[in-house]
Amino acid sequence: MIAYVNGTIDDISEDNVVLDVGGIGYNVRVSASTAEKLPGIGKSAKLYTYTSVREDAIQLFGFLTRNDLDIFKKCITVSGIGPKGALAILSVLDADSLRFAIMSGDAKAISKAPGVGAKTAERLILELRGKIRMEDTRIGEEIGHGGTDGSMADNVQKREAVEALVALGYGRAEAIKAVNAVKGIENMDSGAALKAALKKMF
Repeated sequence: MIAYVNGTIDDISEDNVVLDVGGIGYNVRVSASTAEKLPGIGKSAKLYTYTSVREDAIQLFGFLTRNDLDIFKKCITVSGIGPKGALAILSVLDADSLRFAIMSGDAKAISKAPGVGAKTAERLILELRGKIRMEDTRIGEEIGHGGTDGSMADNVQKREAVEALVALGYGRAEAIKAVNAVKGIENMDSGAALKAALKKMF
């Protein structure tokens, strides 16, 4: 169907944006977080889209990155989670945070989404945990490929801190999330980096 829409923003609300593409206005459903990141009315925007076709409606759901679209598509494969439910989850958790929540079994974080109960969150974790890869996350890419800013020092410090936390018994997803939350880790020695990351675990 429609892979993406690229046009001028005509209107924005909390869960919808109207994009003018060649004189045609497309209603695109978006998460609250996506709506906040969009430029203002009259500005250009590109949204990667998923087309939902039902007997009573055809809707476009839009995302700023293919990464967001990918996790959305995974969510809607779970029984009990439709496009609106998946969008609600992505309104309270960005794509990486949702992946971390799935990998670490954090149902509480997922169930904060409106209309998503604890049982649904647990089902999502159960069905998607084996389909989520750390390499798909931004921090996973940094650790695996030398850092988004090309800093090898930053890459080494993060890798060493993650491996140290894993050796202490923490899950890799939790460890990577904690290390990613440490500011200025590239300027720390190994001991300081580990201590700072440990503080983020609690």
